[in-house]
Amino acid sequence: MSGFDTRIMDAEVAFEHQALMTPLRLSSGAITELTQATAMVTVETAGRRGVGRGAIYLSDLWAWPDPEVSHDERDRALREYCSEIAAKLADLCGQAAHPLELGLRLHANSVGQTRPAMPALARAMCASPFDAAVHDAVGQASGVSAFEFYHDDNAVASADSYFPDGGACRAIRRMLLSPPRTAFDAWLIVGKDDSLEHDLALWVHERGYRAFKVKTLGRDPAADARRTVDVYRWARRAGVARPRISIDSNEGNADAASVAEYLDRVRAADPEAYDAIEYLEQPTSRAIEAHSFDWRSVGRRKPVLLDEGLVDLSTLRTAVEEGWSGIAIKTCKGHSFCLVAAAWAHEHGMVVSIQDLTNPGIALIHSALLAAHVPSINGVELNSPQFTPAANAKWLPGMRALFEPHDGVHRIELPMPVGLGTTV
Repeated sequence: MSGFDTRIMDAEVAFEHQALMTPLRLSSGAITELTQATAMVTVETAGRRGVGRGAIYLSDLWAWPDPEVSHDERDRALREYCSEIAAKLADLCGQAAHPLELGLRLHANSVGQTRPAMPALARAMCASPFDAAVHDAVGQASGVSAFEFYHDDNAVASADSYFPDGGACRAIRRMLLSPPRTAFDAWLIVGKDDSLEHDLALWVHERGYRAFKVKTLGRDPAADARRTVDVYRWARRAGVARPRISIDSNEGNADAASVAEYLDRVRAADPEAYDAIEYLEQPTSRAIEAHSFDWRSVGRRKPVLLDEGLVDLSTLRTAVEEGWSGIAIKTCKGHSFCLVAAAWAHEHGMVVSIQDLTNPGIALIHSALLAAHVPSINGVELNSPQFTPAANAKWLPGMRALFEPHDGVHRIELPMPVGLGTTV
């Protein structure tokens, strides 16, 4: 038994509709509206009760990009599954254990083939606010940050076999930053149809943004290269001394060769723009076993990170075999899963980025706290100020430095909050 052994007492979930101020365009389509799921979980730990919250956008087009199923049908199914998890959370998490073990059990039981019509990534997304709420509740009950649960080598049966040198808690402890970071460059999403002069100018001139995630389609390396160079050159003309660029085709590329061609074309057109590219995110299909490529050649030029294809810990070994440079973690895959996957990547010399699902409010705070403690090459993406700023209104002006950066940097004010920051 550990000081953080926890038992689930009760759970519930609520839903809220959010419309995007501007569409978020992926290679699979455009996101114009989302449902936010907010979980509330009551736990008992060390004789104390705590109530925690967690939230996530149910981004069906990202987690379940099936053109044969309408957005309304997918959204309804995701909400129903969240409600089912709330009703069965105690059973899905099992007997009392460390919060990390509870979260990993929940993840495994959710992504298992209980609903074969719903992809595993979508099921993990539905479970994620409950995992966050458990960790938040334990932190609230104990009066400590959720990242303070790893001082002791507690047994975590669901993950210890991945870390033969002392188990999961020790590996996470070795990875966590001390002291935590409190400042991160703010990243701006640049969509295919965005006007650089009109849609980006405000963020650069008035908000000081200098990091840009360029959404490419992956179908035409020449067109993608031109767009990348255009973004870089526009940013330089706008006064950004050293633009930071990441590339995300959302699985739009057919193969590794097309990615290599894209990089060749960027370098030929503008070597400085090429140098500004920091990493590429999930260029090809998330089904990496069925669509396997050797990424070593591309990875020697720019890090290539696995995102949508990472839903199960066993996939990490496949990623190494295929030459992926690292992984992109998102809180929508589960807090516990993110910590273990990031620790495994850290142990194996892989890089980590921390991405976002345009999540607002307590979900944004969660992502920021994850980035404060987990080493990453990009800091963190916090995209809701760009797409759903109204959903952040209740956290202003008190947390404006985090939610509305005006110098191109998100900032967390010390001291670090208890749990996952939902009472801030």
